[in-house]
Amino acid sequence: MPTMMKALRKMSSGPGLQLESVAVPEAGPTDALIRVRAASICGTDLHIYGWDRWSQSRIKPPLTLGHEFCGYVERVGEEVRGIAPGDFVSAEMHVNCGYCHQCRIGQPHICQNLEIIGIDRDGAFAEFVRIPARNVWKIDPGIPEHYAAILDPLGNAVHAVLAGEIAGHTVAVTGCGPIGLMAIAVARACGCSTLFATEVNPLRAALAKRMGADEVINPVEADAVARVRAATSGAGVDVLLEMSGNPTAIQQGFKMLRAGGRASLLGIPSQPVNLDLVEDVIFKGATVQGIYGRKMFETWVQMTALLKSGRLDLEPLFRERYILDRFQDAFTLLEGGQASKVLFYPNGGVDMVQK
Repeated sequence: MPTMMKALRKMSSGPGLQLESVAVPEAGPTDALIRVRAASICGTDLHIYGWDRWSQSRIKPPLTLGHEFCGYVERVGEEVRGIAPGDFVSAEMHVNCGYCHQCRIGQPHICQNLEIIGIDRDGAFAEFVRIPARNVWKIDPGIPEHYAAILDPLGNAVHAVLAGEIAGHTVAVTGCGPIGLMAIAVARACGCSTLFATEVNPLRAALAKRMGADEVINPVEADAVARVRAATSGAGVDVLLEMSGNPTAIQQGFKMLRAGGRASLLGIPSQPVNLDLVEDVIFKGATVQGIYGRKMFETWVQMTALLKSGRLDLEPLFRERYILDRFQDAFTLLEGGQASKVLFYPNGGVDMVQK
């Protein structure tokens, strides 16, 4: 067992990251130390890499990034039960306090004192990561390794899609980033009827079709609201899954929503959004839901069942795989909008694609 490891870290205020040699973390009495097999870059990591306004207000360097991963349990603390060295696992990277009002009433995913591993604590862009054992999730043998590395964002998509009825319903997905693409696949697997998607990036638009969208509309080139309403006999869609955070897309999404429909909002705007509450929410009798993280651990049970069923095909998301040393190439690719999910292999052993 080594005492030092490689870790991709934000060392100071400003753009960029650095690959550092740091001490392997110790597993406390209730912790698990996990040898990282694969870790996926999230859009949040991209924000931290670029050091945007949100990152400046939230991130306190030095910090090891990474909150989407899978790996093998290396060690466990003396009080840990239920997992053991050698287990193949992922983890819920939102760490709740257990004693605030939300935690006490069964809503730990919106804990008042929530901390996120890879944002508030050192994360998984490293050879090893320390996780509270209660957050560790054993991976079913039927789930492929690369899928196991993205259960965190997949859980966001599953939470959004299954926050209300979906089978037999028409759906609009606004924004086809990775979670939007996953939402398309989840909605399809759960029996939605017609599914529309809006996206301006040609690569993501093509992926949306491969993930199961019936029609993908570029809202810059066409009137997305008119197209969706025409295709739904003027009524609009039953369900809006807002994944973009773009103010214009959000406004368009509410115009696409039928009276009495459900809007599940996961995208995070970088600025206030003007919304016609009277026409688009109140008079419509719309149900509007804020979606944050995953339900702990109801969503994990649901996505495991979906993956084991074989109906959830996520393969179009995966192409690029890198060793950690090539992080600059990976982030450059993502900044240019030329990839969806990029996997790091901090401990090597990546014989697949290294572009």
